[in-house]
Amino acid sequence: MGIKLYTAATPNGWKVSIALEEMRLPYEVRVIDFASNEQKADWYVQLNPNGRIPTLDDDGFVIFESGAILIHLAERTGRFLPADAQGRSRVLQWLMFQMAGIGPMMGQANVFFRYFPEKIQPAIDRYQREVTRLFGVLDRQLAGHEYIAGDYSIADMALWPWVSGHDWSGVSVDEFKSLQRWLALVGARPAVQAGRDVPIKRDRAAEIEQARKAVPGMLA
Repeated sequence: MGIKLYTAATPNGWKVSIALEEMRLPYEVRVIDFASNEQKADWYVQLNPNGRIPTLDDDGFVIFESGAILIHLAERTGRFLPADAQGRSRVLQWLMFQMAGIGPMMGQANVFFRYFPEKIQPAIDRYQREVTRLFGVLDRQLAGHEYIAGDYSIADMALWPWVSGHDWSGVSVDEFKSLQRWLALVGARPAVQAGRDVPIKRDRAAEIEQARKAVPGMLA
């Protein structure tokens, strides 16, 4: 049966396709159509109770939540997640930082800066400030580490698709030199480039139109 990835062209989807490419695991892609609200279809919600992407079917074992998928794949292959308790914890701390901080805050910044039908400046300012603060946390960590948790790991795979889209959130990284270095370093990896083009290369106009249809239900 193999691996089947239910995904769309979003940072959370790219996290998993990048991991699959890095781990050299063959997989089938099933694109979920946001324009038709397919992520809320009954058949899909049976796979993913939260009605979001991505979802991974690994030979009949179905996993939702991108962070959980990354941990599963790392454990499945024995790659990109240290085996020792402290090393594993360091990677998982930064993975949780992405899941609880970078992702939600950048997601809100994207909605209010790019997609929301009204320009609510206090909301835009609030989320852009918080994204900038979180970028400062990353920058300080990266000043002393080549990758976010030492060696290249699933934490980098989780963070890069979000942080690399900083311009979409209207947030500059000009003041964060270590973060800029890391963005270029990770972005130059062939597997990252391949995963970033799953399911298709980005079409900004189509993204905007699909996202506008999703508001006020927010992005999947």
